[in-house]
Amino acid sequence: MTIEAGEFWVAKIPFTNGISTKKRPVLVLWCDGEDVVVAVVTSASPRSPTDVLIQDWSISGLRVPSTVRLSRLDCLEKSLLLTKIGRVSQGDAQTIKKIWSLYIRLEF
Repeated sequence: MTIEAGEFWVAKIPFTNGISTKKRPVLVLWCDGEDVVVAVVTSASPRSPTDVLIQDWSISGLRVPSTVRLSRLDCLEKSLLLTKIGRVSQGDAQTIKKIWSLYIRLEF
């Protein structure tokens, strides 16, 4: 299965207890070998400056209006990505990149 940055997927997200998982949509930000770094996608409204409301949610394959939470990143094995949903539009991708460059910084 080919996985590329900019794609929306349904992923099996493990809970911190290591026992349970939850299926939820994610946006693949980058791939690194057998791992991917993803941002959580939610139907909740934006609540922080690093939340990006997806304008083209329908043509991107999402079922409902959605928000990408750049503050909620996960590093997952590619095997945890179950189903490809779609791809982020160019306009939304530009917004995500802009928000990332404005707010995401190392703090050490």
